[in-house]
Amino acid sequence: MKNGYLETTKDVYKEAALNPDKGLCCTTTPVWQLPGLDIPEKMLEMNYGCGSTVNPRDLVNNPTILYVGVGGGMEVLQFAYFSRRENGVIGIDPVTEMIDACKENLKEAENKNAWFNSSFVDLREGDALSLPIDDETIDVAAQNCLFNIFHDEELEQALKEMYRVLKPHGRLVLSDPVCEQQMPGNLKHDERLRALCLSGAIPLNDYIKRLTSIGFGTIEVRAKRPYRVLDPKHYDTPELIYIESVEICAIKDPIPEDGPCVFTGKTAIYYGDDELFDDKKGHVLLQNQPLAVCDKTAKALADLGRDDIFISESTYFYDGGGCC
Repeated sequence: MKNGYLETTKDVYKEAALNPDKGLCCTTTPVWQLPGLDIPEKMLEMNYGCGSTVNPRDLVNNPTILYVGVGGGMEVLQFAYFSRRENGVIGIDPVTEMIDACKENLKEAENKNAWFNSSFVDLREGDALSLPIDDETIDVAAQNCLFNIFHDEELEQALKEMYRVLKPHGRLVLSDPVCEQQMPGNLKHDERLRALCLSGAIPLNDYIKRLTSIGFGTIEVRAKRPYRVLDPKHYDTPELIYIESVEICAIKDPIPEDGPCVFTGKTAIYYGDDELFDDKKGHVLLQNQPLAVCDKTAKALADLGRDDIFISESTYFYDGGGCC
């Protein structure tokens, strides 16, 4: 069965490479508009993802970037915008036709963008389960709407491969569907629905646990948005299933003794009479100033039982700052 769904996935994206399908996926974030960046129309049509993995905060100091599942090449072009050097971006895809389509699109991008050269992107045919990349050579690795296609064992292997190739403190940026409901078995094992990124979604906390179990010490949930519904009228399900799109950054930091730091958009605000509150564990709250905190710090502060510290619920939006 597992080999079957992987072959189905290749067939789906082979067809998508040969005949671009604008409705195959629909990103939940706007396409980056950057000065001097002109994205070819065909790249936009082949934007097969559920969010974005491009964040300028990750792309300082001329990083080496790995992107798995190149699609039409839009995100490798965006990454190249921040790493303008030969082979600064490595793109991996198992579908020959998708690699060929990406190369054509990058040639068109070269004509449209004076700053861009196709040599900035090294396209390689390869598999997420066995990356053709040396250990600890990548600063930023990314995938968009790919890993949800994998079943449990393959997902674990794909995440381990990303961890292996990242340098210490390197970043893995992911965009995938998640679903808090139990996915019916008949949909979960439907090869085509899984290939279309509809029925392989797992709960967000399960995704985070998979990342931390592999060794990622810091997790940032950067966005969570509505994505799709599977309804009883069109799918074989007794109830409507609500799917969201999530954007996560997993950082290859050592895991602290008290566990990984997982940021889900919680904030602490001290509103006591003193100028600040210091928990003597590295967390200083200035009076009435919001401070982003990771989930374990939020719980530790809440467990103090104070009536002058407010802890927000998770917003599932975090974009840096704060402390853990």
